[in-house]
Amino acid sequence: MSVIGETQDKRKVPTMLQKILRYDSQVTKKFVDMSHNITALRSLRIHSKFLEVSCHGIVWLAGWLSFIWLFNNKELYQLQVNVLIALLLDIIVIAVLKAFVRRRRPIPMNKLLPGNPDKYSFPSGHSSRAAMIAFILICIDPISFIFYPPLLAWVGAVALSRVLSERHYLLDVFGGLGIGVLEGLFMSLIWFSQSTAISIISSLSDEKKDGGEYHV
Repeated sequence: MSVIGETQDKRKVPTMLQKILRYDSQVTKKFVDMSHNITALRSLRIHSKFLEVSCHGIVWLAGWLSFIWLFNNKELYQLQVNVLIALLLDIIVIAVLKAFVRRRRPIPMNKLLPGNPDKYSFPSGHSSRAAMIAFILICIDPISFIFYPPLLAWVGAVALSRVLSERHYLLDVFGGLGIGVLEGLFMSLIWFSQSTAISIISSLSDEKKDGGEYHV
């Protein structure tokens, strides 16, 4: 793994931040090396590709748009609209932060995917997205309590797999989780009402209002 990307693009990085990034790189490397001797972590690494796809931004965005299109139920409109906005918010926030911070991914990632357009590491978009989705489904529009453990286990597995697959450093993942929680808090402040959600869905569809009912 690379030491850090603090000197890239000829930017002057504060000495304290250089030390933090260097320490983060060293701890991450030790953690990845240690994972080879722990069965549970080895299993996570084996399934890291599946976990990556399960929280990929394009997969979630395309899947959620399909969900809105296929399940035309007014009771679902509020969740559908707000989660769609949250997904778009997360993509924008992570893209802006990565462009600003410009920390390079670990070297193995760059060697494996030299043409990867997303070459920056901080923060982890997969981690932020997973944390944000969990926050929404637990704190804002709660699902059944029995689904909390698998949902939280998925968040943890996604976050750890990003480090074990050497896509990110530990600090990237912790930063992503924190940003995801902040995004969830922000969504709780702007959460659109049922009536607003119905208006948005109607304006984006071919439905016409007719006598108080909607028809295709």
